[in-house]
Amino acid sequence: MSAEGGTKAIIAALTANLGIALTKFVAFLLTASSSMLAESIHSVADSGNQALLLVGGRRAKRRATEEHPFGYGRERYVYAFIVSIVLFSVGGLFALYEGYHKLGHPEPIDSWQWVPILVLVLAIGLESYSFRTAIVESNRARGRTGWVSFIRHSKAPELPVVLLEDFAALLGLVLALVGVSMTLATGNGVWDGVGTVAIGLLLVTVALALGIETKSLLLGEGANRGAVEQIRAAIEAEPLVDRVIHMRTLHLGPDELLVAAKIAVRHDESAAEVARAIDAAEARIRAALPIATVIYLEPDIDRVPR
Repeated sequence: MSAEGGTKAIIAALTANLGIALTKFVAFLLTASSSMLAESIHSVADSGNQALLLVGGRRAKRRATEEHPFGYGRERYVYAFIVSIVLFSVGGLFALYEGYHKLGHPEPIDSWQWVPILVLVLAIGLESYSFRTAIVESNRARGRTGWVSFIRHSKAPELPVVLLEDFAALLGLVLALVGVSMTLATGNGVWDGVGTVAIGLLLVTVALALGIETKSLLLGEGANRGAVEQIRAAIEAEPLVDRVIHMRTLHLGPDELLVAAKIAVRHDESAAEVARAIDAAEARIRAALPIATVIYLEPDIDRVPR
């Protein structure tokens, strides 16, 4: 995934959510609807999350230091994990609390009754624009990969995070629209509380899914099977290399891969020839997989009968 594509999707989401948060909050002040308050806080949390993703992307570009010799690429994963925590606590738990309070003390919407409907329809339009941008940028990155697989296995966290956030936001707006509409139609504020609780459950579910995926990235994930086979083929294409004895890979960031492998060479080759073979193999790996930025190849005598 290109960094530009992720940044474009984040900026589109941030712009939309700032406008949505303002309109929702005005609607809450006019109507005292708990669904509107929950959605206002949701949009504020989303705006903060997009800001966090932008900060993480910028900080990840810092050069390697003596203390962090492999650079700061994985800082993008740290900020994506913080996003899941914010979405869970500020968005989900707050909505559940508000919904619980509203169910215990239901109140009809007596003033500015149609303002929430207009605001929610406007918000759905803005959120649809943001979601469409995220889909377009994701389509460029995922190729023929399915949506679930793309979200689960993408090494770049920004687009999956924005996709899930926008999807949750759109679904949350629909739930809020149903809750507010039923409250206006029946005069019973319980529907407003039900809509708020549904929004809270939705946000908590999405936050947990994001947390699980970003936790895996934080712990450290290796290259996918296709990339591993490319690396193996590149190494074994070198004439002086008999085979790859074993290999380990680790993503230092979405666009940085560490490759460490023990390779079998013939016992009668000189040290100079082996060194040249290793240099050539490294060049082949980088040509096949440009994100392989850190490569360690250790030569060894092949002790397995062939």
